[in-house]
Amino acid sequence: MASLPTIAILISGSGSNLQALIDATQSGKLRANIVVVGSNRKAAYGLERANKAGIPTRTFSLKQFKDQGKTRVDFDIYVAKTIQEEYKPDLVVLAGFMHILSPEFLSFFPQNNVMNLHPALPGQFDGAHAIERAYDAFKKGDIQHTGVMVHKVIADVDRGQVILQRNIPIEKDDTLEDLEKRIHSVEHEIIVEGAQKFLDELTASE
Repeated sequence: MASLPTIAILISGSGSNLQALIDATQSGKLRANIVVVGSNRKAAYGLERANKAGIPTRTFSLKQFKDQGKTRVDFDIYVAKTIQEEYKPDLVVLAGFMHILSPEFLSFFPQNNVMNLHPALPGQFDGAHAIERAYDAFKKGDIQHTGVMVHKVIADVDRGQVILQRNIPIEKDDTLEDLEKRIHSVEHEIIVEGAQKFLDELTASE
């Protein structure tokens, strides 16, 4: 039997999307092994989730690099090199990784096998605070709905090739918290489906 493809996951926070991926690999819904969870914040609760699931973890401190007089690009190269050389993942998933990746990071993954989850539709609300910005736009009457996508990562933020996307309604009585909950529940599904689709396409192209 062929071994399962491998995934490295990068996080910065509580890791609820990471948990969705862990649960999916354990249930067999996502046919892959998570080989490492990395974080740029050592207090990220997602690291606890990984430890509970028996998945190796790594932390990477940008501050440490800057304190040594090194640059953000030096940091990116170190993170990418560590992930690629030590774990050789078939897919790298950014699951709430709050750090914009440089072209130098991406150069370590020439197969373009880095995937990101973003709580907006393609071309809308790129970058940070996408949910709040969509909510404000809805209140002004500029949009009727928002969405979630998973996409390949390129140097332009949130502009890579879309793997999957889904529209999400905004109701007129919604609070921001209502919209956040609705989006997060869809994120937990689409990150799993997107990872599987990405791996299926990878296998098909070999």
